[in-house]
Amino acid sequence: MLTVSVKWQKELFPKVEIDTSQPPYVFKCQLHDLTGVPPERQKIMVKGGLLKDDANWATLGVKEGQKLMMMGTADEIVKTPEKVPVFMEDLPEEEQVVAVGHTAGLFNLGNTCYMNSTVQCLHSVPELKSALVSYPSQKSSDLDHTSHMLTSATRELFNELDKSVKPVAPMQFWMVLRKKYPQFGQLHNGVYMQQDAEECWTQLLYTLSQSLRSPSFSENPDTIMALFGIQLGSRWMSSPLVHCQESGEESSETESVYSLKCHISHEVNHLHEGLKHGLKSELEKASPCLGRSALYLKESRINALPRYLTVQFVRFFWKRESNQKAKILRKVDYPLQLDVYDFCSDDLRKQLEAPRKILRDEEGKKAGLKAKEKTSVSKDNDVKMTDVEGPSNESGESSKPTSSKEGGPTDKESHLTGIYDLVAVLTHKGRSADSGHYVAWVKQESGKWIEFDDDNPIPQREEDITKLSGGGDWHMAYICMYKARTVPM
Repeated sequence: MLTVSVKWQKELFPKVEIDTSQPPYVFKCQLHDLTGVPPERQKIMVKGGLLKDDANWATLGVKEGQKLMMMGTADEIVKTPEKVPVFMEDLPEEEQVVAVGHTAGLFNLGNTCYMNSTVQCLHSVPELKSALVSYPSQKSSDLDHTSHMLTSATRELFNELDKSVKPVAPMQFWMVLRKKYPQFGQLHNGVYMQQDAEECWTQLLYTLSQSLRSPSFSENPDTIMALFGIQLGSRWMSSPLVHCQESGEESSETESVYSLKCHISHEVNHLHEGLKHGLKSELEKASPCLGRSALYLKESRINALPRYLTVQFVRFFWKRESNQKAKILRKVDYPLQLDVYDFCSDDLRKQLEAPRKILRDEEGKKAGLKAKEKTSVSKDNDVKMTDVEGPSNESGESSKPTSSKEGGPTDKESHLTGIYDLVAVLTHKGRSADSGHYVAWVKQESGKWIEFDDDNPIPQREEDITKLSGGGDWHMAYICMYKARTVPM
C-alpha cells in the first residue's frame, strides 16, 4: 500500500491509498468517488506520461507521500430544461432510475463478480432496504466494529444503487467485506482470487442478522430471520427425524437455515426432486443405545417459511484429483412459481390450507371473469380492470401471518400460502467455483427482468430466465430467490 496526495483543480486530497496489487483502474475508481470525475476522463500525470488503466505500478516509480496531479471534468448534474419535451437523459438521476425501470450496475474491481451478483440479488428485497435505512449510524456496544462497518457499507451501497443509473464502484463495501471476512481477500500472483458467491451471500446475511437484531435496533429483532430464515423441525413432530436403523432409537432436533439445498444426482431433473433429496440424508454417529457408531437416517420437514425463500443448487464438490471445487453441469429445471407444500410439516400444512383455498378461489374468479370479459358485449367494457381482477397478490410480502406495516393499521393480516414467485437468479458460468463468472438476473417492480453483468444491466425476457438450468458451459442457476405469495385474512 502507498499513500499519496492528489491535486485536482483547487482541491487537494491528502492520504489517498494506492493498492499496488491492483491495476491503476481501481485507483481511478477511488478518485471517481472523491471527485466525481469518471475514470475514462481522468488524466493523471506520472513518470513517463499519463497513467494508463493497465499500467504496472512497479515501473511507474510512485513514491510514498508523492503528490499526483489529476485533470478531468466531473459529471454535471443534469438540469431539467424549461421547454418541453423533456427527454429521459435530461432528468435528474433519481428520476432516470424510475424511467429506465432498473437501478445501476456495479464495477468489477478485479474478480468481484461473485460479490456484485450477491449484492444485486439482495438489493432487490425492499424490506431489507427499509431495515437498513432504519439502522443507526452509531455502533451498539454488543456488536463488533467490522460487523457494524459492513452493515453501514451495505446500506450506503444500496442507497447509491437506488439513486444512480450509472455504474457504481463498490470500493468501500469491498474493503470492509475483506476486513470482516479475510478469505475474500485471498491473493494469487498478486491478484485477488475469484470466490464462491454462495459463501459471500451466507456471510453477508449472517452479519446483517447480527446487526439488525441488536438490542439498540428498534425494528423487528429477528429481521433477517423473518425475511430469509427457514425453520426445520418442530416440537410437534420429530423433524428432522434422526432414526437409528439398527437399534430403533429416535431423536428430534430443530434448526434455522437461510436456504434450502437442491442436491443434484443422475436422478434429479427438476428442482422439486433435488429439494426432496436435500431434505433426506444418511449419517454415521455415536449411538447412546448401542454404545458405538451407528447409521442414522435424517429426514427434514419445514415448519416455518420466510418471506423470501432461497434455494441453492449444490453444483460444486471438492475434487481431490485437481484439489479444487469441481462443478456438476447437469441440467436441473426450475419453475417461475414454486410450491413447497409437499416439504412442509403436518402442522404447517394445516396452517396453509385456508390461505391456499382463498388463493385458489381468487385465481378462479380472475380466470372466470377474464373469460367472461372476452365474450361480453360492449356495454360491459366500461368496467375497470382493477375492479374485474381485484388486488393482485402475485408477489406477496410475508410468509408468516404478519400485520401490514407500510399501509398503516389494518384488521387483516397477510398469510403465507406456501407458493413463491421467482424474483432473482444468481448464475455461474465456468467449471469451478473459484473461477468463471457470476451474474445476477433480477425481476424489477415493473415485472421486467434485468441481467446485471457487473456494470452492464441488460433487459431480458421472462421466458429466457428458466433456460438458465444448466447442461452445458453457459450460465446456469446457482442460487434462486423466490418471494412469498400471500393472501389477506
